[in-house]
Amino acid sequence: MKMHRFVTVLLALAIAAPWAADARAEQDPLRRSFRMALMGDVLVTRRLSVYREPAYLGLIERIRGADVAIANLETLFHDYESFPMHQSGGTWMRSDPALAQDLVWAGLDMVSRANNHAGDYGVGGMRLTSRYLDRAGIVHAGVGESLGEAREARFLETGKGRVALISIASTFPAHSRASEPRDSIPARPGLNPLRYFVTFGVTREQLASLRTTLAGLGIRAPGNDTQLVFGNRFVVSDKPGRQTRVVRKDVEAMARVVDNARRQADYTVVSVHAHENGGKTSVPAQFHVAFARAMIDAGADVLFAHGPHELRAIEIYKGKPIFYGLGNFVFQNETLLRMPADAYEASGLGRNAGVSDLIERRYDGGRRGHPARPEIWRSVVAVLKWDAGRLARIELHPITLGFGEPRTVRGRPLPADQALGQEIIQTLAELSAPFGTEISMEAGTGVISLPESGR
Repeated sequence: MKMHRFVTVLLALAIAAPWAADARAEQDPLRRSFRMALMGDVLVTRRLSVYREPAYLGLIERIRGADVAIANLETLFHDYESFPMHQSGGTWMRSDPALAQDLVWAGLDMVSRANNHAGDYGVGGMRLTSRYLDRAGIVHAGVGESLGEAREARFLETGKGRVALISIASTFPAHSRASEPRDSIPARPGLNPLRYFVTFGVTREQLASLRTTLAGLGIRAPGNDTQLVFGNRFVVSDKPGRQTRVVRKDVEAMARVVDNARRQADYTVVSVHAHENGGKTSVPAQFHVAFARAMIDAGADVLFAHGPHELRAIEIYKGKPIFYGLGNFVFQNETLLRMPADAYEASGLGRNAGVSDLIERRYDGGRRGHPARPEIWRSVVAVLKWDAGRLARIELHPITLGFGEPRTVRGRPLPADQALGQEIIQTLAELSAPFGTEISMEAGTGVISLPESGR
């Protein structure tokens, strides 16, 4: 009888063993495919879930079909409980708290929040936004009650792997920057800052002329080969031009955050909000490129950036993708409910003016600024696929946000038609070529050529 039971157990184990091995493989995130959707800025002030065009719903389903979908949230959710700060990120952005659920409807799982609008309505607006995002179940990173909290990675658990998101901004009003506590003084809540400094290389003659001008204005000049002017450094150099460098301690601190996160996650994503450019709005600044590569060196799997509201280059650095600018995903900054007195005063409008008057004054009835620039209203949704832990494919799905449409229409993403899609991918290919990135068009979708080691 004992022998019979022993044989039965052996047979059962023999039968179960392959199934158990398959189950373990199925549970191992590195043995399965993983899809990530990345999008640029989200400035949402109108419902997304009320539209039913098949093409639009197809785009939404593509985002929902990813294992994780991430974008940059460049607005605040609140009901005006908090006062506006004296300085905004350009527009005092605010969205109805109910719209957080529309982002969930659209498939967003995680959002970065370190950007120039994080402090538009002060600490109160920041905290309310955190509350509404938590209620909606959207993981968010980049702001906090202290610098340490703003810097830390936030994590999303998925059935196919754990994702870390780290968010940082180089473009922000000074009051938005978080700090650490010191000498029993509480920390300042705010965003995770990436600081940088600008150096202008000039000839000795140019520096002498600059000092003469400053002296005439009563500004004292030091007696060496360097001159500081409103935070900008002018240095005698054999290579005239403008250079930007990131503050080293910020890079080192963020590298530690990335290194810590990568050991607690299967996929580590760094988000950077950077308006600064390298001479043209479509070209990333020098310090931005150096910082992005440093984050990959520290262990990030992906770095995606946003801020200038238009597309920038894509680089494959050491087999890892760097998106220097993903443009816009939702851009509805012209249909705000209210604006503070500071905005009207700066525009020279009186007490009888309304939000529409302000928007029309700012954009000259659509003839200047964002409404007049086609590149602001075209972008891509990037879809990345890993197989067995290796980056296998990057697709770029062209979208249009409705350039030339009325302000009540433009700003919502739709798949671009064939001609516009080809133009968008061609633009990205041209911007990315200096970084050695090749992008081809396959059935209306941009596909990045990956090195063999990355497949």
